[in-house]
Amino acid sequence: MATEATFTVPSDQFPLGSVFAQLPGVTVELERIIPSRDVVIPYFWVRGTDVDDIEGAFRDHPGVEDIRQVDAVADQHLLRVEWATEYDGVLSALVETSVPLIEAVGTSEQWTFDVRGDDRRDIAAFQDRCRELDVPITLTELHALTPIESDVETALTDKQREVLVLAYERGYFDTPRAVTMEDLGDELGVTQQAVASRLRRGIEAILGTALEGSHPPDP
Repeated sequence: MATEATFTVPSDQFPLGSVFAQLPGVTVELERIIPSRDVVIPYFWVRGTDVDDIEGAFRDHPGVEDIRQVDAVADQHLLRVEWATEYDGVLSALVETSVPLIEAVGTSEQWTFDVRGDDRRDIAAFQDRCRELDVPITLTELHALTPIESDVETALTDKQREVLVLAYERGYFDTPRAVTMEDLGDELGVTQQAVASRLRRGIEAILGTALEGSHPPDP
């Protein structure tokens, strides 16, 4: 049975967390991971800084083959990094076990990873591989997707569902809005960036599921 899990890792134990030594107030969100033959290529957003040379905060890490900024909007920077496959860590464990990454958000305190497996054995394999690599991960949530869940519910993580429900109940989607992302973050105990990420990914998941199931009328 498909299973979702949430793991946490101390910020200094995950390679991309090296940015917090220089920029402790930023939030890092992994956008996606592309496995290649010789490297692992993650795309990620760094939010909360106007530093021009954001690449320099990562460049000296031994696992970094190459890094470059792809885009920047105000205090948000999208970066692409080539990560050496021989550098063992969470990224290599994800690639080796083929466990899809749903969301990963890092702060100066910790990284939080949401992953999904076809069953609990996939989650256990990822957890075991991390332990073999001496990555101090902690399992904080485990949720089996039951057959009675709708397609939309299955497409959403628990955290995405939580923030969407709260946003709807508090009037975030009203015109004018009754609450802000900061208000929602305060109520959930997470950052405004985390709220924005979960809302965006949740809405994308709902739209993707709805549009995949729709068909144009016959001519």
